[in-house]
Amino acid sequence: MNTLCMESGFVSLNKQGEDLCGDFFTTVSDDDATTFVLSDGMGSGVKANILATLTAKILATMTANHLSIRDSVTTLAQTLPVCSVRKLAYSTFTLMQVLPDWQVYLAQFDNPQAILLRDGKSVEYPTQELMVGDKRILESRLTLQSGDVFLLMTDGVTHAGLGNLIPDGWQREGVLQYVEEIYTPDLSAKNLATRVADACRDLYLERIDDDVTVAVFKMRTRQAVNLLVGPPRQQKDDEAFMHRFFASEGTHIVCGGSTAQMVSRYLGRQLIISEDYVDPDIPPVAKIRGIDLVTEGIVTLSRVLEMADRYASSQSIPSHWDTRSDAATQIARVLLEDATDIHFFVGRAVNPSHQSPSLHIDFSLKMSIIEKLEKILREMGKRVTVEYC
Repeated sequence: MNTLCMESGFVSLNKQGEDLCGDFFTTVSDDDATTFVLSDGMGSGVKANILATLTAKILATMTANHLSIRDSVTTLAQTLPVCSVRKLAYSTFTLMQVLPDWQVYLAQFDNPQAILLRDGKSVEYPTQELMVGDKRILESRLTLQSGDVFLLMTDGVTHAGLGNLIPDGWQREGVLQYVEEIYTPDLSAKNLATRVADACRDLYLERIDDDVTVAVFKMRTRQAVNLLVGPPRQQKDDEAFMHRFFASEGTHIVCGGSTAQMVSRYLGRQLIISEDYVDPDIPPVAKIRGIDLVTEGIVTLSRVLEMADRYASSQSIPSHWDTRSDAATQIARVLLEDATDIHFFVGRAVNPSHQSPSLHIDFSLKMSIIEKLEKILREMGKRVTVEYC
């Protein structure tokens, strides 16, 4: 297995009073390459959103199908609708295509120039000009290394604070200095994007004058996580199921009371139940020697799903993400930030304690949570496998 992977995270903030963002970000992947495009449509609101969406999708699709940037931009100029007021069809873009060997092609048109961090410090990368009609495109080709971080942004980032806290706006140099200051090797792509967007919100004094989008890409080592929830339908399968779970490399998480008891019996180690409620609405963690995390099942996983849904959105990560220590937040951090490869081991046994009408918990609820989590994690680019027994 290739030990490196690219983690991505993005955050968008709408201009004050707008329901739609005038920036748009899209991804197209196949066996040959992964293509990312970040576009900023002229103006704001519906028209800007349409311009940005068309730009990003046209460029991503054409580039993924091996058309040159010259042909793609020419087609784009002929396709975009023209503003009736300004007589322009105007949309900026940053395009990044990543090959399986981590060779990168970068094409930038009128967006703030992307920032590359290597070992936490900004490094210059080669650029050359390409003129397509009257459009000046900056092209770059480079090879990514482990730990590299690429930050793409629209001008809503560099304009933050303009005329208020910073007369000339934040500018690319200000963003660069900020990300160097807050960088740590364990900071995830989503977390870094969120911090930059939050800094923009502060510089705008909570009144955002332009759409803001930050997209961050981080090269990192693959990390496997195994999550076990529920015993097998047939008790005779317990031992084989446990063997496969523990034979899998990586972090091991056990969810559910009956699941934890099964693991305790299999390992011959004591299950220690805690009464320490960090959050009154989330059951506390338990302990089994050799297991990274042991939690309650359905209630905790329901909260994990809520956090994952919010995390995967373009807005932000859950509040107090870095400081909370309840069981749901611990699982969510591992799945969403630490893990690149996730293996769910899902037992189909029906828990008798869930059959009380007053609990309103049934087997289908557990399956639904796992399926929704799997979908969110896959859409985030993580490798996910699910094994039922």
